[in-house]
Amino acid sequence: MENILRNVRERKIAAKAALVVSDNPQAYALKRAEKYDVECVVVDRKRFESKAAFEAEIRRHLERKKIDYIILAGFMKILSPSFVKAYRFRILNIHPALLPNFPGAHAIQDAWEAKVKTTGVTVHFVDEGVDTGPVILQRKIPVEATDTLETVEKKIHAVEYELYPEAINLVLKGKAKPSSGAKKAKK
Repeated sequence: MENILRNVRERKIAAKAALVVSDNPQAYALKRAEKYDVECVVVDRKRFESKAAFEAEIRRHLERKKIDYIILAGFMKILSPSFVKAYRFRILNIHPALLPNFPGAHAIQDAWEAKVKTTGVTVHFVDEGVDTGPVILQRKIPVEATDTLETVEKKIHAVEYELYPEAINLVLKGKAKPSSGAKKAKK
């Protein structure tokens, strides 16, 4: 998230960061957002009796700020189909694997345990499934014989820092649409 805010501030992403929403009142992301003078709200899931009420509160804040796009960065909750439908193809997510391989929360570990020779990063539109939305960009990362799980994680995070801003800009410029299919980034 901080990388995205930095890119916005430096005008490398042609957008305004208007709001950071966290479901964790202790999230370090809140302090990072303050550093960039971006409004923050905490919508703590534990304070709501249902997922619908939790998401309604998030939507209330998004509507108040007239948010056009939602960029997920560290938000590890599955959004309901009704929430996704309300923001159809305006929610982006980054995933530390080459989707459709290794969806879910443990993608790096899953790819490592599968002993893949190539992994990567995917930025995609969010749909009603888990990591099943249309791909915006992907970048491959070779897994070398000398790599460890930790070195693969570092490679993936380095690529995420480059790829997410690139994908966001493509979407904002209308160059990446759900029907356009995957766009492969160069190494």
